[in-house]
Amino acid sequence: MEKLLTLEEVAERLGTGPGVRFPRRLIAERRIRFVKVGRFVRVPEPALIAYVAANTIEPFRQSRRAA
Repeated sequence: MEKLLTLEEVAERLGTGPGVRFPRRLIAERRIRFVKVGRFVRVPEPALIAYVAANTIEPFRQSRRAA
């Protein structure tokens, strides 16, 4: 079974500051997979890893011009 993270843990791992406003927005907009356990909302760890990977932008590689 995959590890389920609380919204506080998700916010901490994303570095979004105190509170759970950003993780709640991701869930409300269905931008991240989540699980309801009774009245609690949890985010599977692989879902958080996939979200970060999908939103990672690689830097441009500057080509060197011949002098």
